[in-house]
Amino acid sequence: MIRFYRTSSGKCPIEEFLDSLSGKATQKVTWVLQLIEELDAIPEQYLKKLKSEIWECRIQFGGNIYRVLCFFDGSEVVLTHGFQKKTQKTPRNEIEKAETYRTDYLQRRVK
Repeated sequence: MIRFYRTSSGKCPIEEFLDSLSGKATQKVTWVLQLIEELDAIPEQYLKKLKSEIWECRIQFGGNIYRVLCFFDGSEVVLTHGFQKKTQKTPRNEIEKAETYRTDYLQRRVK
């Protein structure tokens, strides 16, 4: 199951990212997310571990590269946020943002 991370104020960074994309790009991102949700073994082409508990969903569309960062909470995949990738390596600040969201999610989930 896929879940969207929400901040304590109700903001949803992944929804904001999806809303910023063109219709066709959103369809491609949604298709990759469906693969991740439905397949038992997900090819690294679509899902790759970055650091400790952070993973990236990898999407290419129309010459653009998009990344959606996420983490696992049991059998659920929690999507934190997305961005258009313009460099070879995933920017450290994007990974740190995902780690911050993960910590916040886990702290609020326990309560």
